[in-house]
Amino acid sequence: MLYGRYEFRCRFQSDARLPLYKGSTIRGAFGHAFKSVVCILKHQTCETCLLKTQCIYTKVFETPLADSPPAGMRIADVPHPFVIRPPLTTRMAFKKGDIFVFSLLLFGDVNHQLPYFFIRILERMGYSGIGKKINDQMGRFTMETVSHNGRIVYSQEDQKLQMDEDLPRLTLSTPPEKADSGNRVMIQLKTPLRLKFQNRHATKLPFHILTRAMLRRVSTILKSYNGSEPPLDYRGLTQRAEVVRTVDSTLHWNNLKRYSNRQKQKTPLDGMMGTITYEGALGEFWPLIEFCEKTNVGAKTAFGLGEITVVKLN
Repeated sequence: MLYGRYEFRCRFQSDARLPLYKGSTIRGAFGHAFKSVVCILKHQTCETCLLKTQCIYTKVFETPLADSPPAGMRIADVPHPFVIRPPLTTRMAFKKGDIFVFSLLLFGDVNHQLPYFFIRILERMGYSGIGKKINDQMGRFTMETVSHNGRIVYSQEDQKLQMDEDLPRLTLSTPPEKADSGNRVMIQLKTPLRLKFQNRHATKLPFHILTRAMLRRVSTILKSYNGSEPPLDYRGLTQRAEVVRTVDSTLHWNNLKRYSNRQKQKTPLDGMMGTITYEGALGEFWPLIEFCEKTNVGAKTAFGLGEITVVKLN
């Protein structure tokens, strides 16, 4: 699967005030700017637009309108081909001249199209501003650089986008040979993790619940944006995950809400955060863990939820 990690380094041109969790704000501002740049039928709604199955905006932000779930997939909607990774600072007040950085992960063929809209989108987004208004103006900014998988591909100085011809791919790696060897891993939930188990929001995270979520993420992403599901032993993996032990946990429930302009009300972005340490025969699960570390896991990943980091302890 084509995989791009794009990092945007921006500088505020006016004072700004952002919420504690910035994923929803950045996603909303990016989406509005994106649509205003690419939409050619300004007075049409996406739902009624004749171009919705061909439009880059609907494919990214209104994905269910552009694509149907692949045959055989028991999911209601195709997952979004992007993840916002906002700055995780708790700082809310920014001064003119301050730097802020956020990232965008892209999956599949949109890596061939969307990067060439980045400059115009970020210009529009920066001109409109983000966050709460200060003196009747949201925080305006300019984009200084764009990095792709760690390499600067655009700078404000040269104003040329220089993308790699051969884009990197993300695949499910092969499990280690000693898949049954005992080992230990610590997983940090950097942003709220929202999962459902037995039709209820999970408030605890035994390893089998995390494994079920990782299997869903891997299968839906690869089926939707790589054309095929990986040949995994889904039932066996979930059964074997049940014997992996939780040996330490600092998980807690983080209450977050965002205001939805579409629904005209606040909607939840809450979920589990903290660290959890597992011990057991984890070898065959490493490919799932490493994949989800690169794509986020759980619900509302487009807002940046479900970002994890992994530390092998032995």
